[in-house]
Amino acid sequence: MSAGYVALTDYDWFQYLRARAKNSPEVQEVNFWKPSAQLDFHPIAPLSPFFFKLKRPHYKIAGFGYFVRYSKLPVWLAWDSFRESNGAADSAALCELIRRYTKDHSIRPDRSIGCTLIAEPIFFEESAWIDPPADWHANIVQGKTYDLKDDAEGRRIWDECLLRVRGMRIGDKPADDKPRYGEIAHFRPRLGQGLFRIIVTESYGRACAVTTEHSLPVLEAAHIRPYSESGEHDVTNGILLRSDIHKLFDRGYVTVTPDYRFEVGHRLKDDFDNGKTYYHLHGQSIHLPSRTDERPAKNLLEWHNEHVFLG
Repeated sequence: MSAGYVALTDYDWFQYLRARAKNSPEVQEVNFWKPSAQLDFHPIAPLSPFFFKLKRPHYKIAGFGYFVRYSKLPVWLAWDSFRESNGAADSAALCELIRRYTKDHSIRPDRSIGCTLIAEPIFFEESAWIDPPADWHANIVQGKTYDLKDDAEGRRIWDECLLRVRGMRIGDKPADDKPRYGEIAHFRPRLGQGLFRIIVTESYGRACAVTTEHSLPVLEAAHIRPYSESGEHDVTNGILLRSDIHKLFDRGYVTVTPDYRFEVGHRLKDDFDNGKTYYHLHGQSIHLPSRTDERPAKNLLEWHNEHVFLG
């Protein structure tokens, strides 16, 4: 991939997140939201650079991150998933920011907004801000795609961003055995909990893998191998489950076999003299993402069967 996207960015959103990043170095993700969910966003490939170009009067590129995906989410889910990484202190403040950009006097939590999800954001101090592209037109209202290899201005912006990052004290962050920044093709950003939740939710078509339940408020992205047990926030380490099944999965009363079958252990009945709600699901194949590279990793399912499932 060689393209990046220069996005017009709200100064208050940027300033809030820059201040938060100073106090919380592990800001791994942000939601670059739009008040309307009517338009999709697909100008660049996943994992491509996404530049924060401040609106007038600042008119500078003030940071960047890596585009992961675009989703249309209800406000409540955007808040539950990304919290302050939406650029607001609480859900009421987020609704107020959305209201500011719309004609609606009241923003309901079930309103859908357009969410451009960004990993590994970096926010530069003002002294490090970068001049915008020389060919930027004042009539651009959203942003513009640039080739970062063959376009002179695109290459300049990318090179200047990398130069500033190398000069930052990124050593203050926890050590990582992978290079955090470099050539586009050789870097894969780390995902946070919010991105993991949304990617898993979308991969499963917003439906429980076991029951096909579609009610978003009760759907949760379960880690096969918990993050606390060296599991990663990766879609292949996730399954979308109804909240009650998620709890049983985490506690080992149910599992998914490496051939993608749902199993209910005898311990559920032994421990609670119940479980009839779940036993009729025993042995059925789970519903999988259409993309094979987003399906649960079989070695992780084996790990859950061996180390978590009670049998």
